[in-house]
Amino acid sequence: MSGIIDFHTHAFPDKLAEKAIPVLEKEGDCKANLDGKISSLLSAMDRCSIEKSVICSIATKPSQFDSILSWSKEIASDRIIPFLSLHPADPQWEEHIEAIKLEGFKGIKMHPYYQEFDLDERRLFPIYEKIADEGLILLSHTGFDIAFPKDRKADPAKIINVLEAVPSLKLVASHLGAWDDWAEVERHMSGREVYMEISFSLELLNNADARRIITSHPEGYILFGSDSPWTEQCAAIKRLQGLGLGESLEKRILRDNALSLLG
Repeated sequence: MSGIIDFHTHAFPDKLAEKAIPVLEKEGDCKANLDGKISSLLSAMDRCSIEKSVICSIATKPSQFDSILSWSKEIASDRIIPFLSLHPADPQWEEHIEAIKLEGFKGIKMHPYYQEFDLDERRLFPIYEKIADEGLILLSHTGFDIAFPKDRKADPAKIINVLEAVPSLKLVASHLGAWDDWAEVERHMSGREVYMEISFSLELLNNADARRIITSHPEGYILFGSDSPWTEQCAAIKRLQGLGLGESLEKRILRDNALSLLG
């Protein structure tokens, strides 16, 4: 098998990383494994035989779009795949989605907690439809978030509401469908053709539960993700390999499904 594809990582411009990582560590009471810089991520990828990583930016206000776009153009390479971020309150959302497509990027990252919206709000549906029309991927934080109260902003029922309203949307639900809400994942999403990446979930689930959720889902709809720097990439790979899923399914999760989705 060629190199692994990590569908969920984070990094920042070097100067911003020095400020952002300590703040985020404090907010989530979670120690980062890397310093948040692209150079450190690339070194970790080399150690873990990871060929490509998707970098997820998060715009906490609409005015950040241009700076995220500029930085994403700087870091994009054969190994680094930036997913830009669109804020739902952005008055230029249509133009900005078109710009993301025009610049050759593959996807967009949104985060209901940091961007203060519920995933299935009707006001978001035109945005989702535009993302789908442009053939872009939407990677959304789903489930609860370690740094916020447990408000149901992005739970499995909301994910299904979105996909029933916009069935052509290539939505990837993070954290094995919904972080720390996996009973609801099994209730609403199990067996349905919904993309899920596994970042920061195997650390909390026991192997039997994780294996059941994964093997109950369509094989082509599970993606590997680490959430680096918040988990260590090599350790995340080992946790997946420890589930005993078999060589064929492991290969699909670690590489083939991401290749297919990214086109």
